[in-house]
Amino acid sequence: MERTLFDRLGGMDAITAVVQAFRDRVAKDDRINLKFARTDLARLTKMLLDQVCEATGGPCQYRGRSMKEAHAGMGVTTGEFDALVEDLVMTLKQFNVPKGEQDELLGLLGPMKSEIVEVRSHEVGTALPDGFQAAPALPG
Repeated sequence: MERTLFDRLGGMDAITAVVQAFRDRVAKDDRINLKFARTDLARLTKMLLDQVCEATGGPCQYRGRSMKEAHAGMGVTTGEFDALVEDLVMTLKQFNVPKGEQDELLGLLGPMKSEIVEVRSHEVGTALPDGFQAAPALPG
């Protein structure tokens, strides 16, 4: 039986390390970090873990909002989406994820672009619109 992408990436521990490093890289990236100004990072981390785990064939279930709903009103530009993907690729390289697995993961996430990008522009570093409502923090 072919191993799942989840297993080939190293399972939950490896995915957790990559997601945390990715989150930290994004937080330092002035091209996109303004979009996360009101984001609860614990919630974001949990949602990313569940989403990547489920998408790669792992045992998790993503129970968050749709990408369209979660990003509605954020004014994400094409440039900002591309910068986020660039940060993800740099993080995967940092962890020596093989090119085949990188491409497979990016292929799973790429279709979300149309649900996330609201502004067709190469501009980066744009602020969140005043009216954007971030998701509530996770209980606990």
